[in-house]
This record gives sequence, C-alpha cells and structure tokens, in this order.
Amino acid sequence: MKKNWFLAIASVLLIGVSAPSTASAQITHTIANTSQPSVIRVAIRSLNPSGEGDPRGRIIWVQSVPFDQYCKDVLPNEWVPAWNFASLQAGAMAVKMFAWYHHLHPITIDGFTFDVDNTVNFQAFRYLSGQPETNAAFASIRKYAYVKPGGEIIELNYRAGYQDDPNWQYRNAQKMAQWGSQYWAQKGRSYVQILQFYYIDRTLTQIRS
Repeated sequence: MKKNWFLAIASVLLIGVSAPSTASAQITHTIANTSQPSVIRVAIRSLNPSGEGDPRGRIIWVQSVPFDQYCKDVLPNEWVPAWNFASLQAGAMAVKMFAWYHHLHPITIDGFTFDVDNTVNFQAFRYLSGQPETNAAFASIRKYAYVKPGGEIIELNYRAGYQDDPNWQYRNAQKMAQWGSQYWAQKGRSYVQILQFYYIDRTLTQIRS
C-alpha cells in the first residue's frame, strides 16, 4: 500500500514537471503559417421584434458561409456604403481581420460550435446584403492583411464613435471609430493612414493567395 501510494505521488509529480502547459503549447497564428479562411461558421440567432438578429436570442443553426461572401455581407451593415472609399477600405480590413481572428478561435454555446454569430456580439451579418461600393472596397484589400510586425493575426476591433470627430480616444484603446474613419477619409487620408492612426504597432502585409 505504501509503495503504491509513493509511486502514484511520484507519477503525478513527474507528469506535472514534464507536461507542457496549455499556454506554451498554443500556436501563434501568423500570415506565414495560416492561410486566409475559405469558409466561416456563422451562428444564426433568433430575431428581435425589429426583424434583426437578437444578440441575446437563441441560436437556431450554424451557417457555413464563404469567407469573402461573409465579409461582403458584413461591411454594408457596419459601414455606410455612401461613405468615402478610403473609409470603406479601412472598414473592410477591420471586418476581415476580425473575422479571420475569430475563425482561428471558435467557441461552443448550447452545443453549437461556431466562429462568429450574425449579430453585434461579433459583426452584423445579413446574407447577400453586399453593395457595389462595399464589395469594391473589400476587393481592393482582399490580398492584404493588417497584422503585428511579426505577422501575428489579431482582431481589429471597432466602435461607432462620434460624427465629425477624429475620435482620438479610440486610438488609445486600439479600436477604430467608424465615424472617425469617415472623418479622416474626408480629410484626404488613405485607408492605410486611417488604420495607422487607430491601430498602433501594426503593419500592412500581402498575404498568400
């Protein structure tokens, strides 16, 4: 009995020393080792009284959507299609990188495994809602990623912000203001300059096809 007890304790200690931690075993996803997704899983939630996806609604099903299609069907619901093209390009990059990051970090709720849902819990998604202006903006940035200098894929967060204002406070929080992107676009800034203003220590990089 004592011998078995001792061996059991020794085995536990040995496992504790030799087993790698979960954190150290995690892979850092970069544009060098990770291809742009071809499909993203979207949890479709029940509708609210206004006929829109309810962030607190129950999940009805999970829809597999081509990744490019998803981005095109989010952008006009997060950015105003009539805004300046540079603003739409900055928005397209934020939408894409947010989706790419969450594709790499799926979650499971109520037995459903998915990457994002169709509400503002993640990004507002409406199937086949793409517009010519926003589709063109996405096409112009599709072959690029906005990542950390080492190529790490991270989400680009954004918030509405305030109209006719640069929204400096979001820059300090590493978030892009949607209204701020339009403000800077009206001032003649390119989409890369807009991204550089809001996201510090990031770089534009061409991705693998």
